[in-house]
This record gives sequence, C-alpha cells and structure tokens, in this order.
Amino acid sequence: MTHRQRRSALFMPAANARAIEKARTLDCDVVILDLEDSVAPERKAAARDAAVAAIGQGGFGPRELVVRANGLDTPWRAADCAALAAARPDAILLPKIATPADLAAARAAIGTAVPLWAMIETCAAILNLPALSAAAGAHGLTCLIAGTNDLAKEMRCRPDAARTPLLPALAQIVTAARAAGITALDAVCNVLEDGPLLAAECAQGAMFGFDGKSLVHPAQIAAANRAFDAGAARIAWAKAVVAAFARPENADKGAIRVDGEMIERLHLAEAERLLG
Repeated sequence: MTHRQRRSALFMPAANARAIEKARTLDCDVVILDLEDSVAPERKAAARDAAVAAIGQGGFGPRELVVRANGLDTPWRAADCAALAAARPDAILLPKIATPADLAAARAAIGTAVPLWAMIETCAAILNLPALSAAAGAHGLTCLIAGTNDLAKEMRCRPDAARTPLLPALAQIVTAARAAGITALDAVCNVLEDGPLLAAECAQGAMFGFDGKSLVHPAQIAAANRAFDAGAARIAWAKAVVAAFARPENADKGAIRVDGEMIERLHLAEAERLLG
C-alpha cells in the first residue's frame, strides 16, 4: 500500500467560508471539513452545501480533503450520505463508529466510491476494535481517528497532561490500525498554543506509532508536522538500511549489521515505508 503523509489533519467548520478559504493555504496534510460537532443544528444544511461546493471548487493542492458527516443516528444522516457520495471527497469521516454493522450501514448509504474514515470515541468502539480492524478491508475503511474528548466523557475519567487514563485506548487504536494496514491519527489536543504541552502530546502520539494528529486550530499544525515528520536522521537511517540489504552479499540474509545495530528484514520494510 502506498504510504501517504498525514502528519496533520485539521478540522475546519464547513459552515465557515473564511475557514474553508484559509484551509487552502495552510501547511496541513489533511483538511477535514466538519458537519458535526462544530456546526449548530440550524446550520447543518448550509454547512453540507458549503462542503459540497468546496469539494467542487477544489484548490486544496496536495492536501487531502475529508468531510466529517453527522452520525448515523442523527436526522442529517441520509442527506449527508447522499450529498457526499455524489461530491466524492477524498474520504468521509464517520463519528461514533462502534461496530462492523455501523460500517456496513454507512457503506450501504454512501456506496463504494469514497473511502471511509472512522472516529473511535466510545467505550463500545474500543471493545470492538478487533472486529472493526477485521472488517476494514470489506468496507473500505482506511483510517481510524482517536476521539479522546468523547471517550473520556463516556469513561468518566480525568485525563492529566500525559493522558494517563487514555493510554491503553490509544495503544489499542494504533494496534487495530496496524493490523488492518490502515492509518491511525491521534486525537485533538485542547491546548491551542504551539507550546510545551502541545509539543509533548504530539511527541507522545508519534512515540505510540500514530501516523499524525488531528487538530482543531491552525496554530497546532507546525507542532504536528515537526513531531510526525520522519526527519533527516530517520531518513538517513532508512536509506542506509535499504542500501545494506541491496548488497549482493546480503541478498539471502535475514539480519545484518548496519552502523553497529542489528537490522532485520522487518526493519527493511519500515525503511521502505519511510522512503515511500
């Protein structure tokens, strides 16, 4: 599977025309036009129309354009699914996905032309991650996004700066995504400034193995891009590993020595992924 860079995925309210226009100029990898949490009920239809218009107008350059629809249990479900299926963004993000049946219902409503992304933000979703991972291929699910604000509310936990009560769930989300061969994006950070707390949370997400981070403000983009960028040292490591295994004398070896480190073919696969 081709690796696509998704270091920073910025939520922007689809009802805000200025926000959509600004999104076309920002240094994020993914723009997520939101029809759900950031849009008041009386503006849902207008936000949907604005998202469809933005998809048609384009101008987002290399940025992936995703739309978060309203939940499958809301009165806006049918209109969202019909409009977005016709508009064909790069993906449709579904909130409150908890079971393979949810994925099947969404796929039936949307059709097969658009990939699905899923918010993992309920206790049921965490418990059902193995089943969701197993069903990803059948339903065209290509990304999981951690939704820790809703999850913490449902768990009734009290996250600290290190997100301690949520760490097991975060690890399970990454594990499920890797098992399915799909992308995993870390949850939004409620600290908007590009400072130590945001940097620490981004670094934690990268350490856990997330591909990138979902964001709620443009000021967060630089921190996410820094944390989830492979970096010059990591790229140099990847090139050295690929070059070492390409030597004729290493063609039949499962493990070799590179710069004093034992490297196996599983490291070669990671190096090749980093190099695209």
